[in-house]
Amino acid sequence: MAKLRPVSEELIIKRIRLENPWWDTSEIPSNYAPLKRRLYFDQLYQQITLLSVRRATVLMGPRRVGKTVILYQVIQQLIADGVPPRKICFLSIDAPIYNNISLEELLALCKKALNDTTTDHLYVIFDEIQYLKNWEEHLKSMVDLYFEVRFVVSGSAAAALKLKSNESGAGRFTDFMLPPLTFQEYLHLKDLTYLLRQEAYQWLDTRPPQILDVTDDWDTLNGHFLAYINFGGYPEVIFNKDIQQDPGRFIRSDIIDKVLLRDLPSLYGIRDVQELNSMFNVIAYNSGNEFNLESLSQESGVDKQTIRKYLEYLEAAFLIKILYPVGINTKRFQRDSRFKIYLTNPSMRCALFAPISFTDDHFGQMVETAIVAQWLHRGDVPLHFAAWPGGEVDLVMVTPNQKPLFVLEIKWSNQYVAHPGKLKSLMKYAKENKKKVVWITSIDKVHHKTYEGIDCCYIPAASYCFSVGKHSFADRITDELIKLLDS
Repeated sequence: MAKLRPVSEELIIKRIRLENPWWDTSEIPSNYAPLKRRLYFDQLYQQITLLSVRRATVLMGPRRVGKTVILYQVIQQLIADGVPPRKICFLSIDAPIYNNISLEELLALCKKALNDTTTDHLYVIFDEIQYLKNWEEHLKSMVDLYFEVRFVVSGSAAAALKLKSNESGAGRFTDFMLPPLTFQEYLHLKDLTYLLRQEAYQWLDTRPPQILDVTDDWDTLNGHFLAYINFGGYPEVIFNKDIQQDPGRFIRSDIIDKVLLRDLPSLYGIRDVQELNSMFNVIAYNSGNEFNLESLSQESGVDKQTIRKYLEYLEAAFLIKILYPVGINTKRFQRDSRFKIYLTNPSMRCALFAPISFTDDHFGQMVETAIVAQWLHRGDVPLHFAAWPGGEVDLVMVTPNQKPLFVLEIKWSNQYVAHPGKLKSLMKYAKENKKKVVWITSIDKVHHKTYEGIDCCYIPAASYCFSVGKHSFADRITDELIKLLDS
């Protein structure tokens, strides 16, 4: 039998040089150079270049949200800021040629490819790090050993990366979550933010004016809101008409199936992947609905104990978000036997089934899903829905002492602008909690009306979605920077 030959060092070095064209040209590949930057770019770049904090950056997020693109843009900006191009190394760990090579060996090969024995002021980027077994142990060792090197790693198996980063990277890694697009980012990337302007409304006599994002053309804005719900979670999709004609082939096969059929089974040892897939399809079709273990078991054919585990896995993979109820008194229930489940990105439903329209019976649920998805960019916020026998309120944020910070009823309708009394559950909840201000979404009406001592503030759903995404993003930047500087 002929002896099997390993991949030669010469061939590996040739591949490394191929992956780093800026060593010779000072430019990143032409297919990445013109792409517009996501709003998260500045925050990530600041974290990577904060050299006073000696940690590796772990860039994670769902598949196809633009992690590799943003890494190339980081390289572009490093060069623009004066970092020598030959001090930046980029390797795609998913390339078969790097199979079973440790990070330290790869660093040594990079140095050989550069004909440079030093590692001073070196930026090393490992893309798709999850393809290296025990990567977190390798990386932790590298951070300790090469204190003059700035390490950045990325991966699409978000659940696995988060788990291993938390277990092994304490004090050595700083996570950076790149989520799907917000509605604000969708408009930003498509150069449509000009549609909105800020306007002040003096609705509440005892408070400063309400500053709202409004437009002179609600039909156009709502048209883009519909496109966002159907296609807007992924940067590549919003610019590609071919993908929009067949989103299932792209999003389902390249994003959802890889998580459900490969990432989660390999991480948690799931054997029956079809069972997991069946349950996720039920959830996706009914995103925004209230579930309990019994109903979910009946619909999906999965036993209740297994459902508990699957829900935990799906939430860890950033595919779903579970909200638990509070009672009419805003107190949590002792047993969470009921809950709402939302897709973290509304366009996943479109990919699995079909694009939705304004008149679709499920459109209201997808508006609700889109709004909850914007809040998720803020991080771990105490969102709940309120529920009691005969009543429910869509969204409440609860303070640590179990008081409602804000109350929101999500509607895709203008009828409640003139008839707030029809919102009986909302009014009952507000009175019970002595809440003087409530918010209600509409289709295209900006309005204020006082009803039985309660200030009812109406804002179009698209405008609210934009504003929540914008403020969640701004608040996250502040929070993450404080954490980084305090570490």
